[in-house]
Amino acid sequence: MNCTQQAYGDGEPFPAIFRALTGNPPFPWQESLYEKFIQGEIPPAADLPTGMGKTSVVAIWLIALITHADKMPRRLVYVVNRRTVVDQTTAEVERVRKRLEEYPEWRNPLAKLCAIPADNPLAISTLRGQFADNREWCADPARPAVIVGTVDMIGSGLLFSRYTCGFKTRPHHAALLGQDVLLVHDEAHLEPAFQRLLIAIKNEQERCNEFREFHVMALSATSRQEQNPFSLTPEEKSPPNELPNPPTEPLHIVWQRLKAKKGLKLQPAVKRSEVAEQIARLALLRKASGKAVLIFVRTIDDVNRVRELLTDKKEGVPGDQVQVLTGTMRGWERDKLVKDDPAKGDPVFRRFLLKTPSDDRSTVYLICTSAGEVGIDISGDCMVCDLASLDSLTQRLGRVNRRGEGAAEIDVVYESDADPKLKDDDWEKARWKTLEIMQRLPQCEWIEGRHNASPLALRELNLKLSDEERTAAFAPEPICLPATDILFDAWAMTSIRDTLPGRPPIAPYLHGEPPEWELPETYVAWRDEVDFIKDGLLQYCQSEDLLADLLEDYPLKPHELLRDRSYRVREQLAQIWKRVAEKEPEAMVWIIEADGSVTPKPLSVFADKESDSLLFGRTILLPPSVGGLSDNGLFDGKMEKQDGLIYDVTSKDGENEDGTRRRVFSSDQKIPVELAGKFRLSRVIDRWRGSEENDDQPVPAEVRYWLWLEKRCTPTDKGGIRAPDQAVLLTDHTTDVQGHATEIVHKLALPESLSHCVVLAAQFHDLGKRRVVWQRRIGNPKPEVWYAKSGRDSATGKLWIPRDICRDYRHEFGSLRDAELEGAFKRLGADQRDLVLHLLAAHHGRARPHFPIEEADDPESTPADSEAIAIEVPRRFARLQRRFGRWGLAYLESLLRAADYAASAGILPKTTP
Repeated sequence: MNCTQQAYGDGEPFPAIFRALTGNPPFPWQESLYEKFIQGEIPPAADLPTGMGKTSVVAIWLIALITHADKMPRRLVYVVNRRTVVDQTTAEVERVRKRLEEYPEWRNPLAKLCAIPADNPLAISTLRGQFADNREWCADPARPAVIVGTVDMIGSGLLFSRYTCGFKTRPHHAALLGQDVLLVHDEAHLEPAFQRLLIAIKNEQERCNEFREFHVMALSATSRQEQNPFSLTPEEKSPPNELPNPPTEPLHIVWQRLKAKKGLKLQPAVKRSEVAEQIARLALLRKASGKAVLIFVRTIDDVNRVRELLTDKKEGVPGDQVQVLTGTMRGWERDKLVKDDPAKGDPVFRRFLLKTPSDDRSTVYLICTSAGEVGIDISGDCMVCDLASLDSLTQRLGRVNRRGEGAAEIDVVYESDADPKLKDDDWEKARWKTLEIMQRLPQCEWIEGRHNASPLALRELNLKLSDEERTAAFAPEPICLPATDILFDAWAMTSIRDTLPGRPPIAPYLHGEPPEWELPETYVAWRDEVDFIKDGLLQYCQSEDLLADLLEDYPLKPHELLRDRSYRVREQLAQIWKRVAEKEPEAMVWIIEADGSVTPKPLSVFADKESDSLLFGRTILLPPSVGGLSDNGLFDGKMEKQDGLIYDVTSKDGENEDGTRRRVFSSDQKIPVELAGKFRLSRVIDRWRGSEENDDQPVPAEVRYWLWLEKRCTPTDKGGIRAPDQAVLLTDHTTDVQGHATEIVHKLALPESLSHCVVLAAQFHDLGKRRVVWQRRIGNPKPEVWYAKSGRDSATGKLWIPRDICRDYRHEFGSLRDAELEGAFKRLGADQRDLVLHLLAAHHGRARPHFPIEEADDPESTPADSEAIAIEVPRRFARLQRRFGRWGLAYLESLLRAADYAASAGILPKTTP
């Protein structure tokens, strides 16, 4: 029996813990799900109506982990739809983590699970804010963690192809997303291809008998097919005719929300072109109501047209009573828009937030595209929208009178005659089928001429639909491509960076082959490096393939990005070029491929109308000097660079804009005194590089060096850190890595035979640094004294200057030779020797399956010996992958990588070997 079971026994007070962490008493279905969790049962699907608090799955998992750690996986991965622009799950996770700090009796059991000292035992990575897409969740495989991400972020990670990561870290992400994980796929009906991929991965892991489990739980309020999923309890599904008023128990609240008064009326317009006008007219009928009016339309053009009509000077309302929410806003501005702090958030948007009631009683309007349909905890007093498919319309209806505390009127506007040109269009067929189904809703008892669109009425209607009817009314499914074992093998070979036959791009496997009506999209961001790295320095970086490495050091985060149709992005790029062509004829952009590779291109190429294809599925990195960003975060090519507007928000995150990354210029390579205790040096860019033969240097000496910094780890009550920027002896570093590895395998209760291999690999992993050439390369003035990390000399205080010599030598490759000479290694069996050698070879991302030919060399081995070692590397990889599975082998690699990372960050281990 583990410590948490001893503390709580069989009668742990789940309602009390739940209320403390979430601020609400649990609904019956939440208690039922907890009971399943602690019995080791994780339902593969859950069908829960909107407004029922399904994001509380995070808190339920956490409480089950606190009370029954042996029944729950260490990580919960919560996948939101890619259209999600306002993520309520992030707010839920941050709230739970903050409240956890107030209760040591529940915090301490989680802390006992951690192997590496941390300030908070629950690691989180979110879509926005100070925890956005951070890496703390993968720093300790034993630490409980919640990772919130989109289908693209999580799906690419699972397939060893993580966007924004280079080849070195992709196996690490795949391992910790695919092993010892409960993956919750929210709004699963919107991404059927991804759901099928998840099931394929789970089935493949079970076939390969991988030792850490991968659980998948699909969440949906609008299932495409009824498959007997976990759902509300029987008593929740059967509310009485007369509800208690006010509700006094959680069950009463469920009933109130299920029976929320929502009166729906189908409003015809004459033509498709008149739908936006009709929506605006109906919305303006409520301009004196003092209500929060929610509006949904399909297209950006309709958003703009409705806003124009609502703010008409003669008949409309003031512009400050209208707000827009679309997926085309940059994350930084969007996150500021939705803050629930009255001093920071938008006053119009705050009227729609459930958790922040407002005293303002003026009528306000929020106009949304589909971006407002998912992942957002808003509630309008009434709604006007265009006709959509059944799944989309159901999501919209869930954003009105969400708590059932009043009565809402809903108008759905549709064109009275279908366009004959679109009669064979699957999307249009779904809309017209939805119209037919909506007409079957019962009439309201509380208002004449409207249908009852309460969650309960919709649920009962949905149960009466046949699978064929439901399929016909839902948005058309993409063509879902089957993921096979051969493809998994190909994607797992991450050290092969070039195009590999039989290794297709992963996007179609995440989302399916897109239907013809779905246009390609492009991401856009602004970064200072596009301005600063140019001419000779850009040529040098390209020749050394460094641009992708820079973006791996400082990966793009959600708050930096905006997304739009590729053709619209091309139009705005052409506008920018037209505006800057004379003053900045050499302006460049960086095009980032899905695989992370970077190609600089002249901005001028996008003046060509045929250049759209250069943008499909890619990310465009713009220099801030060319502008192109409006003050509300939209991509607008006509906008000049504005003073006071922040274009590069790399260093910005969190409520206080106090980011974990910082970049500064310097005349030397020293971290400024005011930052030295808080940040460590990640990369130095010499801006004179590439211009050595010029008489005039490109920038003054005082800004020659561009220092890229990362926030340092801080000492905790459980452990300390090494002095910053000090050179570290090889023996000290190895001892630290061994200590962390020992603690990791202990906390994970790894079998003894595997634990021994991981700890031995930690002991041997840096033996290849015992080379004079490697020591000289890190700037060691005494290369006969082995050091693991460069830094400031402890005796003189001077910073070592790395030297540009023998860059192709990889110390991991050298370690393969040296490890075989160690007595402890010779005493191992053949299978253990295989694993130890692979772990030390792969701890920086190589050996999956190979070392490139230029790196397969050791200055202290003969060419024949080096060749023999190199040939064995892919053979060993294949043997071990058959033995442990793809994600299982990557998981074992991650244990050593995490120990090495912690030691490199200066964190002292709990255990000394």
